[in-house]
Amino acid sequence: MGFTARENVLASLNFEGPQWIPRETWMLPWAHQNLKDTTEEIRERYPDDFLWTGGVYQNSPRKNGDPYSIGSSTDEWGCVFTNIHKGIHGEIKDPILKDLNQWQEAVRPPYELLPADEVSARDIINRKCHETDLFTRASCNPRPWERYQFLRGSEEAMMDLMEPEDGVMDVIHAIHEFHLKELEFWVTTDVDSISFMDDWGSQTSLLISPTLWRELFKPLYQDYCDLAHSHGKKVFMHSDGFIQDIYPDLVEIGVDALNSQLFVMDMEKLASMAKGKLTFWGEIDRQHVLSAKDPQVGRDAVRKVSQHLYDPKGGVMAQYELSPGSHGATALAIHDEWGSVHSENSHSDENENAVSHA
Repeated sequence: MGFTARENVLASLNFEGPQWIPRETWMLPWAHQNLKDTTEEIRERYPDDFLWTGGVYQNSPRKNGDPYSIGSSTDEWGCVFTNIHKGIHGEIKDPILKDLNQWQEAVRPPYELLPADEVSARDIINRKCHETDLFTRASCNPRPWERYQFLRGSEEAMMDLMEPEDGVMDVIHAIHEFHLKELEFWVTTDVDSISFMDDWGSQTSLLISPTLWRELFKPLYQDYCDLAHSHGKKVFMHSDGFIQDIYPDLVEIGVDALNSQLFVMDMEKLASMAKGKLTFWGEIDRQHVLSAKDPQVGRDAVRKVSQHLYDPKGGVMAQYELSPGSHGATALAIHDEWGSVHSENSHSDENENAVSHA
């Protein structure tokens, strides 16, 4: 009997032998505008195995504008983004937290967003979960470090961490407490998982020392993992850049699936630290692979990941992001090749089983 998508994802996360490699393709609005035929073909041939549930948050009077359109937009925290490219997200140009001594006036977590009637909201989410065979995720995405940067500005945020002064940890904790409040609602629903994110790497190193990261941020992520696991939920995390130095920490705190830029790190080293301990939730390189016009580059990239990280028992997901510069033929070749990898290994397992029972 075949697995549902939910059962297949769980089989991969639990290293219990998925029937196919779980799939997820992230598509920025740019992709729908510029690669329409590709996005439609992917949705038809390689549909996602995941569903983000939602529709229960309140409107925020602070939020306005479209962050993916040219111009300015304001998010629910009051942070103003400026965008000069249609189809991708804008950037902070004028942070609202200019003086840490004034953080209590400037930092106002958007508690007004949270469901006013949690019972009704929970019923809505649970109904969505029961009506789908897809693996479901909570529609919130805690990001304490990135939120701090949005409030403070990236340059000032980095300086704050190097020489913390009064207010720095107060702001981080205010952000963290809001995210915990969000998650406390979501873990009481029937979603299969929660997710959080923070981009911690440059192309060659961690943005801060591993020691400082462990002191300031690891405890926050531990809280998210502990809360989720105490309610039987899986934990997904995304972090761009070179984060190899904290991979063991993410395994230790209980991250079940990690989305990271595998191609800027040493995959052999990552395998030694994390293979069989967490699921590599993508990704195939956006900078040099998806931007290649030759589909063979995509196929070779899949083979490199599979060589180091794939196991028929699970632990790998076919994930990437279609963003500016991506080529449709290469994107499709990546999905095709993941199917070939799994098919070849499945047949190999069947032959080994036949020999062992002969």
